Amino acid sequence: MSRRGRHKLLFPLLPATVVLVLASLTGCGGGGGDGGGEGDASNRGDQPSSAPPRQASEDAGGPVLPADNVWVATARPPIVPVFAEADDAGSPAQVLDNPTPVGAPLTFLVDGTDVSGDLIPVLLPTPPNGSKGWVRAHDVTVEADPYRIRVELGAHRLTVSNAGQVTVDTPVAVGDQGMETPTGTYFLKELLQPPDPGGAYGPYAYGISGYTTNPDVAAQFGGDGVIGIHGTNQPELLGTDVSHGCIRLANDVITEMVGYLPLGTPVEIVP
Repeated sequence: MSRRGRHKLLFPLLPATVVLVLASLTGCGGGGGDGGGEGDASNRGDQPSSAPPRQASEDAGGPVLPADNVWVATARPPIVPVFAEADDAGSPAQVLDNPTPVGAPLTFLVDGTDVSGDLIPVLLPTPPNGSKGWVRAHDVTVEADPYRIRVELGAHRLTVSNAGQVTVDTPVAVGDQGMETPTGTYFLKELLQPPDPGGAYGPYAYGISGYTTNPDVAAQFGGDGVIGIHGTNQPELLGTDVSHGCIRLANDVITEMVGYLPLGTPVEIVP
């Protein structure tokens, strides 16, 4: 993977475009080793046209989450304090920028179904894997998301469900021995468009809130070693353990997913 390669970052529901160093993604590329080119992508003029409905009804107790949906929280102010407990009386455990340092809108997956309080429990887009915290309700916009992604490493399968109904079931390539794709619950935090849609990353690459657990791999690619879900120029390797941790799938499938999956969509990775 090139540490100099620069790519455009696109967002399915938020029409923003910035430049991002793709080297922050781990385990991307072709063959048994991961590689990538460099250069800037041109601004994509068309935005996905089939974004999902993300409304929720309300009752006296606050917003009501539709069945088989999750809450996604998108930051509003340029600075968002994150607290370690459901109490904002003390100093925050950390403060996150919005947009993020790479230009993405700061997004969280809500940890649970109750968003009626002054503080909302969330999964964080920052390392280590599984990080959680609390954000002030007035600092975020909360919307319902009907989509879920599930990756079964042993079966080399990725499925997408919409309100509990599987709509995509496709083979994937995952991390090789010693560079395994980390299991856990994550979420989509950014979307990239490589300059060459026929290259090692395919036409699109999602970055998720999971990170490699191999420090040597993180050091090799720079940054924190973000795990990605992306296309490939070697579809014959789908169904195998071959990457440095990223999840590869067919280009036509990732292109279809970009048309409707919003940032914040949960990604469950299981053995």
